[in-house]
Amino acid sequence: MSLPSGDELKARWKQQMGSAKVTWGKLTDDELLQSEGHAEKLSGLIEERYAVNRDEAKRQVEHFLKEANARLKM
Repeated sequence: MSLPSGDELKARWKQQMGSAKVTWGKLTDDELLQSEGHAEKLSGLIEERYAVNRDEAKRQVEHFLKEANARLKM
């Protein structure tokens, strides 16, 4: 099994942006696009906008990405 390419990951992230926008409505479309689904970038944005600590932001992102992967496998 091969890992998805960078282009595939970007395409998958664009598919999930609507769900991300619902989950984190304070983030702009541009911010979500720029994060490209990278957990660290997304965590940093959530930490800033929602005034949560790093661990909480990381937990939220991990949960979201896990759910997103499950939706893609359906």
